[in-house]
Amino acid sequence: MEELARLAGITVRTLRFYRERKLIPPPRREGRIAWYDDHHLARLRTIAALLERGHTLNGIAELADAFDHGRGVGDLLGYGPPTEETPVRLTPEELAARFEGEVTPENLAAAMDLGYLGTDGDEIVHISHRLLDVSSALVREGIPLAEVLKAGARVREHADALADLFAEMVLRHGTEPDLQRLRPLARNVVAAELSLALDRRMRRQDSSNSSHSPNSSDPSDPYRS
Repeated sequence: MEELARLAGITVRTLRFYRERKLIPPPRREGRIAWYDDHHLARLRTIAALLERGHTLNGIAELADAFDHGRGVGDLLGYGPPTEETPVRLTPEELAARFEGEVTPENLAAAMDLGYLGTDGDEIVHISHRLLDVSSALVREGIPLAEVLKAGARVREHADALADLFAEMVLRHGTEPDLQRLRPLARNVVAAELSLALDRRMRRQDSSNSSHSPNSSDPSDPYRS
């Protein structure tokens, strides 16, 4: 315990307090000897980093519980890593830095349920570098992470339906290798249609703003020229 406290830069008293609060897992015991390892040291460094970022000990305890009971990286990746997406490994403090003030037990659990995050020892694995970058960029723009995750769940439903539609069309006229070979075409169709849909949405928004403008023409206005 003394060696672990020294390496973590804390007092033995603080370490005992963290153990009592269940912020770190119990040591491995051999008779009357308690053995700590790199996992305990990594957890203590994470606690220190989260405290520096303004998290409370109660909040850190809840995060630790969510982290310890989250799905493992094997469940996240299934039978293998994504064929086109690049998974990203993060420490808990790196995740907190990307989503300043938004890493809560609720958001962590939601991201794990959605299949964005998994755990691997003391690290967190995000299934897609692109999704991680987009999510953190949206949060930096002021959109709450909880809203980003809710939108991600809805997008997942539509994406699954689109994948089924494309796969069924290809497999009616080809084979499984054709599906893998032609997947860039599906990606391009979805990207183009989404771009066009955003154009239509913005035009409707512009039209709505114009109709409500104080300078817009109102046929019921008796002073309209």
